[in-house]
Amino acid sequence: MRGALTLPANPRKTAGVRHLGPVEIGPLRQALSQIPEEVWALENRSKPNKFGVLDETRHIVFRFIDDPRDWRRSHDRPAYARWRGLLAPVMDQAVAAYGYERGAFPRVMFARMAPGGVIHPHVDANPAARWPHKIHVPLTTNAGVVSFFGGEEHHFPEGQAVEVNNLGRHWVRNNGADDRIHLIFEYYDLDQPEPPWLAPLLNEGAVG
Repeated sequence: MRGALTLPANPRKTAGVRHLGPVEIGPLRQALSQIPEEVWALENRSKPNKFGVLDETRHIVFRFIDDPRDWRRSHDRPAYARWRGLLAPVMDQAVAAYGYERGAFPRVMFARMAPGGVIHPHVDANPAARWPHKIHVPLTTNAGVVSFFGGEEHHFPEGQAVEVNNLGRHWVRNNGADDRIHLIFEYYDLDQPEPPWLAPLLNEGAVG
């Protein structure tokens, strides 16, 4: 498969951090606080995004891509049916600034980082990461959480949606005493023309 770093990124993606504004997280945060620890453990064990750079960060994954080369094909995981009504209003508010008439969310998840946790420096290397916007909505955080995106350190406050540059080197550290839990999702415009490299890339893996 062709190296993802040689494939041009979506020119609409931010090169650093794009602040999308405040969103109402109250109902979602209330439901989040009631998730039992055994559910976190079960969901984390079955998650599809088991990457070493994530270290001990735990996830509940609601939607995920079918193929790491193609953001257009994705599927709901079992928990999404129960959470859709709480997730959709938050995501819709966060993406309103883009103004897309038809948008899609290929990956949606909670990411929970315990005190002392770290996400190691990395770039999102799979081709499917090069097109959608990568959006974070902090649901719980603390002053000791530091994120590095776009060559700078940031602290993202609760309820403030941001798009981040996932294609540049980035990392996160939780130096505080409380969990950091973000809603993280991808978003793209269904009406935007596909990049010219996509079809040849998928054809490389086709069986003749």
